[in-house]
Amino acid sequence: MRPKSLWPFSTVIFSVFAAPALQADAFSSAYYDSKTNELVVTMIYRGTNPDHQFSVRWGECQTLADDGRKQIAVEVLDSQWSDDAQQTFTKTVRFSVANLNCRPAMVTLRTAPRFEYTRQIP
Repeated sequence: MRPKSLWPFSTVIFSVFAAPALQADAFSSAYYDSKTNELVVTMIYRGTNPDHQFSVRWGECQTLADDGRKQIAVEVLDSQWSDDAQQTFTKTVRFSVANLNCRPAMVTLRTAPRFEYTRQIP
C-alpha cells in the first residue's frame, strides 16, 4: 500500500500559519456623499499603528460602447503598505470627486491584493 501524499495537508497548515503575515487592505463600506461631493470609504487594514494615510490614484475614464455609460477605476493606496500586520484597524477616509470629469460614472475602488467596491456617482 502506497502512503498518501502529505502535500494537501502541508498546504493547509502553511496557509493557516502564513495568514497573519499577509498584508491586505479591504473595504468595509463606501458611498457617495452628495453634500460634500466625496466618496466616503471605510478601510479595514492591519499594522502596528492606526496612523495609516490613504490616497487615491485615478484611472482613465472609460466609455462603455454598448450604452455610453462611463466607468473609472480608482486605486486606493496605503501609505504604510508594508507595516507589520499585528493588529486590525478601521478608518473612514474621504476622497473628493469635485474635479472628476468622468461623470456620471460607475467608480470601482481597488486595493491590493484584489479587493473591489463599486459605486455609482452622479
